[in-house]
Formats: sequence, C-alpha cells, structure tokens
Amino acid sequence: MIPLLAATDAALSMDFTQNAPLQSITLYLFFAGTVAMGAGALYFFLLRNNVEPVYRSTMVVAGLVCAIACFHYYKMTGVYQATGGQFPTALRYIDWLFTTPLLLVKFPLLLRMGERGTKFFWQLVALDVAMIVTAFIAETAPINSERWWTFFLVSCVFEALIVGVLFVSLGQAIAEAPAPLAKALETMRLFVLIGWAIYPIGFLMARSGNGELREIIYNIADVINKVGFGLVAYHGIQAMGYGASRD
Repeated sequence: MIPLLAATDAALSMDFTQNAPLQSITLYLFFAGTVAMGAGALYFFLLRNNVEPVYRSTMVVAGLVCAIACFHYYKMTGVYQATGGQFPTALRYIDWLFTTPLLLVKFPLLLRMGERGTKFFWQLVALDVAMIVTAFIAETAPINSERWWTFFLVSCVFEALIVGVLFVSLGQAIAEAPAPLAKALETMRLFVLIGWAIYPIGFLMARSGNGELREIIYNIADVINKVGFGLVAYHGIQAMGYGASRD
C-alpha cells in the first residue's frame, strides 16, 4: 500500500520541465481527472429533473459516482505531487470500492424489475466488492508472489461473474426493455466487458515496473468508464422519452 505522506523537498513541480516527462503527464492527468469528475457530477445532478421521475435515481447515482471520484482524484493528485511521484494506490482502491458498485446498480435501476431487481442489485454489489477487495490484497502482496497471483486470479473470477450476470442473467430483461433503453444498456455492458478489462491489464503491468504508464491508463479509463457510463444511461433515457412523446 502507498502511504499518504506529507509534502517533502522531492515534491513534484507544476512546471512540466522540472519533472520527468511521464511524471508531469501523470500529474496533469490526475488534475484533469479531478476536473472531469467534478464536471460530470455537476452535470448529472443538474440533469436529474430532465428525466422522468422513475429514472431520477439513476441520474443521482451517476452524479454520486463522479462526485466520489472527484474527491478521491483531488486527494490522489495531492499525494502524487507531495510525495514526488509515489502512487496513491490505497486511495484508488477506496474510490473503486465505492464507485464501481454504484455503476453496476444502474442496471437494475434502469430495468425497473421490482423484486427481481433487488436480487440482482445485491448480487452485483457483492460480486463487485469481492472483486475490489481481492484485487487490493493482490496489489499489496509482493509482485509475482503466490499471494499476488492467487488473489489477482480470484479477482478476475469475480469480474467474469459480474460479466456473466450482465450478459446472461440480465440478458433477457435487457432485450425486452424499450429499444432506446436496451441499446443504452447493451453499450453499458460493453463498458464493463471492455472498459473494465483495462484494470487487470494495468495490474499485470506492475511486473514490468511501468508505474507512471499504468497510472496514465487508469486515469483515462476512469473518466471514460465513469462519466461515459452515465452519459450513455442519460441518453438512453432521453431517447426513450422522445420516442414515447412522438407516439
């Protein structure tokens, strides 16, 4: 785990030329992530009243995801800069522990499945928390050790089970949803299938010591997977409302 250290003489400079190039790029992307998440949170909260009442909880959840991420990116930026480029791994996993379950619960919220939706709600949350916790245990183990590989692979199994729930268990419900909403949900599933695949790939990059490159990939992927995920959900809701008004 990366400790949250106080500022030192080795703190990174905001002057691009004073740091190693990759360090400056990483630092600026932490700042950019903070701004993007904050803007996303404000946008989704403001859009809450633009959708039908039954879908407002989805917009609130989208705003919460970005707001939580904005706070953590602000803290991660400070840690990375003050410690001279140490990676805020613990803060990143705390962020994921809160935001990734909220991303997944948008599926039962949008599908409005009633009591059946509650079952999938808790199933997705439990699998996601197990995925993040086991990944963090692996992250804090010596690289290439037995514990490192074991908990990484267990985390991958939980991720595969989440994908299974979204594509198999919820597949019929998504197919039966109104066409614009079904299209949005199908795209959101691809965010989980493809977008989330970035994280285990980044985990394996630790073996080659490409720390800054991994943080750069994580920062870009986080913005896409959080803000983009909410935008797809919103446009699916809006498209459905527009289609209904024409009918």
